[in-house]
Amino acid sequence: MAFLGCIADDFTGATDLANNLVRAGMRTVQVIGVPTASALAGLGEVDAIVVALKSRTIPAADAVAQSRAALAALQTAGCKRFYFKYCSTFDSTPDGNIGPVAEALLSDLGAPLAIAAPAFPATGRTVVNGELFVNGVPLNASGMQHHPLTPMTDNNLVRWLGKQCRGDVGLIDYETLDRGVEAVRMQIANLTGAGVSLAIADTVNDRHLAVLGEAVADCMLVTGGSGVALGLPDPWRDAGLIELQSDAAELGTFGGATAVVSGSCSARTREQVAAFSSIYPALALDPLRIAEHPAEAVDQALAWARPKLGAGPVLIYSTDAPEAVAAAQSRLGTTEAGALVERALAQIGAGLVKAGVRRLIVAGGETSGAVVGALGIQMLRIGPQIDPGVPWTAARWSGSAEADGAPVDLGLALKSGNFGEVDFFTRAFEVCA
Repeated sequence: MAFLGCIADDFTGATDLANNLVRAGMRTVQVIGVPTASALAGLGEVDAIVVALKSRTIPAADAVAQSRAALAALQTAGCKRFYFKYCSTFDSTPDGNIGPVAEALLSDLGAPLAIAAPAFPATGRTVVNGELFVNGVPLNASGMQHHPLTPMTDNNLVRWLGKQCRGDVGLIDYETLDRGVEAVRMQIANLTGAGVSLAIADTVNDRHLAVLGEAVADCMLVTGGSGVALGLPDPWRDAGLIELQSDAAELGTFGGATAVVSGSCSARTREQVAAFSSIYPALALDPLRIAEHPAEAVDQALAWARPKLGAGPVLIYSTDAPEAVAAAQSRLGTTEAGALVERALAQIGAGLVKAGVRRLIVAGGETSGAVVGALGIQMLRIGPQIDPGVPWTAARWSGSAEADGAPVDLGLALKSGNFGEVDFFTRAFEVCA
């Protein structure tokens, strides 16, 4: 029976969290969408279940409803602690979903307060005095201010989250964290007594993650990015609540061809696409072309890729600079432009797997969700880390004609846009054979 039940607001965020739990020794399964009780009952020996929703940019009421349904399923599965995962860059508008979902989960659990800890120092995300920085740059000057769906125009998370919440938002500052676990627990008690229900937690370094993890190990709900998950398993083990496993990340090997599909337009993904395409075959997709002839664009991309698969990895991408994305959005509409590209990349990803790809990297949270959906995959086993926040995962895929239609193992790396080193695409295929 799983001990920890997690709810993530997108696919790559779910994988990011699951990766850190596995690294800490927790056997972890990622489930796609709100699971049924029967699906969770058949998971076998797992320590954590991560439910991957696609709720980051949907209406807040819908995000709350889906998250509550996921929580109920996890409670039925016997989970004792719960985690609401969102992006380490706090992707959310002032009317957005982080605050309403967190408050709804607190209410359903009957818990008075939860921390909000998006920082992950290993990936350059830190919070100082409630303000979020990306590699030392204020969030609202890091490029996130240009995000097409969730532009972050204020890096003060206490103020930003306060706009979303009915209750008060507080702060656990880095000086309190420097004083240790008991100081944090006292601050939580003080904030709870003052009626605060959500508290932004400063996080400047990995020690702060460990302090936070131990300080909130008894809390019913933790919210944040994936970083604070690194500090939770050891206190749970020390309390005799779980056992940690040294082989939690073991996946085995995969055969077949390799490919990358990229829909993210983040600055880091653009660098990764440029680095990879300087070595391996790469095909850029034109959103306007997709809008005019969607089926033809997909067919042409797959026809381009198939004869190249035997010689090494290929890349198909819609990744582009902000001005090019803005131009497409002005022609097609913001929502429609994204949806068109997602659908095309999902069909291309599924087509590549049908053509024999058995290790597939997908860049971008929305793109990852679309590709996984097109493949009909409902569950992922979490394996070894490629870069902080991004592991390989394994899925059983039933769409193959191999072995009289028997399911085959498929390796998937689902990468959030801003994650990974510049050579991520190349190194990923070295991590998992």
